[in-house]
Order: sequence, then C-alpha cells, then structure tokens
Amino acid sequence: MAHQKRVAVTLPAGPKLEQTIERLRWAEDKGYPDAWFSDSGAPDTLTQVAAVAHHTSSIRIGVAVTPVYTRTPAVLAASVNVIGQVLPGRFVMGIGSSSQTIMGQWNGIPLDKPLTRVKETAILMRAMLSGEKSDFQGDTLYSRGYRQAPLDNPPPVYIGALRPKMIEMAAEFGQGVIFNLWPKSVLPKMMEHVRIGAERAGRALEDVEIVNRAMVLATDDKAAGRNLFRAAFAPYYATPVYNKFLAWAGYADAAGEITEGWTAKDRNRTTGALTDELIDEIAIIGNEDEIQERIQADADGGVDTHIIAPLAATAEDLERTFAAFTAERFQFK
Repeated sequence: MAHQKRVAVTLPAGPKLEQTIERLRWAEDKGYPDAWFSDSGAPDTLTQVAAVAHHTSSIRIGVAVTPVYTRTPAVLAASVNVIGQVLPGRFVMGIGSSSQTIMGQWNGIPLDKPLTRVKETAILMRAMLSGEKSDFQGDTLYSRGYRQAPLDNPPPVYIGALRPKMIEMAAEFGQGVIFNLWPKSVLPKMMEHVRIGAERAGRALEDVEIVNRAMVLATDDKAAGRNLFRAAFAPYYATPVYNKFLAWAGYADAAGEITEGWTAKDRNRTTGALTDELIDEIAIIGNEDEIQERIQADADGGVDTHIIAPLAATAEDLERTFAAFTAERFQFK
C-alpha cells in the first residue's frame, strides 16, 4: 500500500521547550502533517516528545533517529509505551546506529557491530511493545523475562540507514526506513535495496514508508547557502559512517579528499572537497520554486515523508524555508 506523501518541520526548535511548542502549534496551524525530532543531545528527545504531546491535536510526531547504544531495548520500549499513550496513532519511533562522533567521543561507547545492534534492538522493541515476554540471546543483546503491558496500536519502529546492507536490514526488520544526506543520483540504488529488504519480509516496496531528512534553504543567494552546507556538513562526511557512504554513492574522490583534509586538520581542504556540484546533489538550495520542485522530484523517486531541515543562518531564512511548504503554498502532485 502506497504511503501518503508528507512534509514535516524539523525539531527541536531551540534549547527551550517553549520554542518547540510554538513551532509545533505553528506547523499544525499551517497544515504541516508531520513534525520530526532529531536526537543527538540536549534537550532529550523522548522526554521532549512526551512533554509537548498535549500541545498538539492532529500532527504526527516522529524521531529520526535515537541511537541504539545509549538506551537498552527495554528502556526504549518503556519510553515508547508512554509516548504511544499520549500520542495514540501519531508517533513514529526511529532508531539508528548514530556516528563515531556522537557515540565514541560524546558518550564513550564503541560503535560495535552497528548493523546487528540496530537489527536486534528493532526485533526486541517490536516484541516488547506488543507485550511479549522477552527471551532473546543475540550477538549484541540479551534479554530474558522482561514484559510490559501491550498497547492496542503500538508505535511503529523505523530504522535509519545509508548503505546497502543497512538499508536492506531496515526494510526487512523495520516498519519504515529513514535516509539522510544522500546525493540525488544515488536514490534509485537506495530504493532498490529497500525493495530487496522488504521482499525478504514478504512485503512490497510500497509497504515501507521512506522518510528523508532534507537539508533545505529558501534563498536568492545560492553561493552563501552552499557555504552554510559546507561549514555544517563537512565534519559529517569526515566521520567513517558518512565518508564510506559518500564513496559508495559514487564520490570516492571527494570522500578521500575530505578524509585527508580532516586528518591534516586543513579545514579549507576538507570543506573545499564539497564542490558546488556535489552540494547541489545533496542539499536543496534555491528560491521557493526550485526547492519545491526538488522535494517533488524526491517524492517521485520514492520518498514519502520529507523532513524540512532548514540550512538557516538567520531567523528570516528559517521562516522563509518553512513557509515554502505550508499547506497553502505546497501540495504534492
């Protein structure tokens, strides 16, 4: 079954809870069907979702994505149980492996066997949310004798993925797949791996919701927008997870240059490896017509839910970017 095409505001809206509540209310008023949180630090995402839920009435809220290493499956399932009760039928839990920076440097946790750890977390979470008593011995996780009250309609578990094996696993064991920071030329390959994973689970490609965090900026100054992207995301592509993904996507030379520049602590070399042409493949920068056309093209390529993540240098940039995708200004064809 094909999924509804949706746009989403990205959250949190700032360090203060009041800012996120204000953005959520604005999004509902403007016809946004979704709001999706990132999850990398303070303020804590799952706590925030529970705290802001009663300020909403119709919007679906998702998380893209909570790292599987920082919470056990039982803790995740217990948290999602609460959120599922305060947002019945309106919550999506996204999990993923995160990155070496967030896990290794921030949390001091090795990023060991990420594919297996994410898969086993998804298996356990889905069983726990349905009320099953745990009896699981995996390669990375163990749980026996845990049980929680089942929900009538447990929130679905989606999985963040980049490269083929993780994408196929996400489509097989998750109820949706979450993408991030991909060059547009590689989308058909990514969708093919979704199909392969879905078929392993006895499902069609159309049964798997595809969520994407899109880096978007409504602007009349593309050069400045590209520089914002370079400054923000060159460090991402220096991490092994994203660097290997960039090479797999067909940009091995750029990936190598980023690694060498990062190792040499040469910021100009690192950011310079993200050429204008490559940035235009990944980011969505331009006037309202241009960015709306690109989101529509991504939808035509298979993306169902588009998280609009503004590459904003100013409050005015952010508001202009979000305003381009309000219900009165944008509808999927």
